[in-house]
Amino acid sequence: MASALDDVRVLDLTRVVAGPFGSSLLADLGAEVIKVELPGRGDDARYGYPSANDVPVMFLALNRNKKGITLDLRKPRGQEVVRRLLSHCDVLVENFAPGTMAKWGLDYEALRAIQPRLIYAALSGFGQTGPYAHRTSYDLIAQAMSGLMSLTGFADGPPVRAGGALGDYIGGVFMALAVLAALRHRDRTGEGQFVDVSNMDAIFAMMDGWPTVYAATGRTPSRRGNRHPSTAPYDCFAARDGYVVLGVGNNQLFRQLMAAIGLSALAEDPRFRAPRRRLEHQDEIHRVVGDWVASRTVAEVMAQLGPEGANIPCAPVMAVEQLVHDPHLQARGMLLRLAHPKVGEVLVPGVPFKLSASPGTVRTLGPELGQHTDEVLRGLLRLSDAEVEQLRAEQVI
Repeated sequence: MASALDDVRVLDLTRVVAGPFGSSLLADLGAEVIKVELPGRGDDARYGYPSANDVPVMFLALNRNKKGITLDLRKPRGQEVVRRLLSHCDVLVENFAPGTMAKWGLDYEALRAIQPRLIYAALSGFGQTGPYAHRTSYDLIAQAMSGLMSLTGFADGPPVRAGGALGDYIGGVFMALAVLAALRHRDRTGEGQFVDVSNMDAIFAMMDGWPTVYAATGRTPSRRGNRHPSTAPYDCFAARDGYVVLGVGNNQLFRQLMAAIGLSALAEDPRFRAPRRRLEHQDEIHRVVGDWVASRTVAEVMAQLGPEGANIPCAPVMAVEQLVHDPHLQARGMLLRLAHPKVGEVLVPGVPFKLSASPGTVRTLGPELGQHTDEVLRGLLRLSDAEVEQLRAEQVI
């Protein structure tokens, strides 16, 4: 079956996590993505994460399905190659600091004169406009400035960054979504456009409705750890050999839970009969449930409360070493192993959306540094051997 974007070519100037993740989603959908890296060094993601036998496996997974070329955008001849490539591309994505591409003569206004149908997506910490536009950002900065950290952590502790580079990945998802919308617009009108994506904007849009609630009521959120602001018990509990989460969202589930742990009388206790009352006495009910869980293993808790038992919404807290063997992820095509000449194989997350008529696929690992430079310059741009070697001699590629 044809992939959804198999007629789209993307010039990918992004680095590290946010931009590369967004462009990898486009590549999963079939787009031909040409990743540009600095000659001799490449993307910082090749070096900033644990490697296996000196192979940057995280980079290979994050940049799957892409072709890789080297090109020094700081040099005039490198900038000229970008301009020539754009006559063959539909989309350009970049995550440089605002103003950097303009300094090189590669901003949207300059490039649209060459390629009017170009979709130019710029992803940055704070966007291209506004008083914060020129601030330096990393995932930690975006999580703090967007408000996400103010929601995360326990009441008696400091704000906590969400695990992993969550803010970066959210920005990448929004960038991919915006590019798809721009492609749809171009299908209808023939017009390209500029796409401005801010990590702060993207995370702020996912603040669980609290900006709206505060503006309407004056109420502000508090850090609750794993607890929920409107129901109880809802928390992470320590078993004898790991952790289990339980989420009880209504009275029926609470009665089922109490019956399952042999405390049916508590379901009729005035302190716990209604959701509001359970919230008022949540420390007590969490202590009761926590004591019950603590005397059992994770497997015992799941057998009694899980889908084969009382069918309470609950789950083990899965560790990475469990996830890579998980039968559900395997059945969903999310655990793919691609061959690699040095490490045998690299596990790569599968495509996180399933399309029935135009499914995405993971076809190749991320490229070696400059792996496709000659192929792209000779094949796409029709440069001669002498021209390619001259660029190499000048360290443009």
